[in-house]
Amino acid sequence: MFKKLHLFGVLIFSFTFLNCQTSTNIEEPKITFKVSKTDKEWKEDLSPEEYEILRNKGTERPNTGIYNMHFEEGVYACKGCGQALFKSNNKFMSDCGWPSYESAIPGAITYVKDTSLGMIRTEILCSNCGGHQGHVFDDGPTATGKRYCVNSASINFINNKNE
Repeated sequence: MFKKLHLFGVLIFSFTFLNCQTSTNIEEPKITFKVSKTDKEWKEDLSPEEYEILRNKGTERPNTGIYNMHFEEGVYACKGCGQALFKSNNKFMSDCGWPSYESAIPGAITYVKDTSLGMIRTEILCSNCGGHQGHVFDDGPTATGKRYCVNSASINFINNKNE
């Protein structure tokens, strides 16, 4: 009898705990962006991988992006619209498998609460077109304490040497 009561208690606790972990369907306010295209236009302008990441909030596999180990002087811009997002002097080696920055160019990023995958994170979007860039975390090793974890497929590098 004790085993049955114990099992019942564990089940009740588990269901209660899991229920607390699920996100509610509270609608976030709609964000509007300066650049607005139809899905058809985005698909014409982006590769399938870029479209999946920028428009469907996808993630490239770790250590596969061309900018993960890239440290030239310049800026990293949104692949969807060309807006400058990050400066190379804010990039650091994080060993997480994606390009990482300690800060973004002021006003270039829109921050959105992300409750997918059973956790709470902060998604980072291009403030001009709404393109998904990645997430920002509070575990950065620099003075800001931030780690902007970005998909290489969502950005382009612009070299500063010609300026």
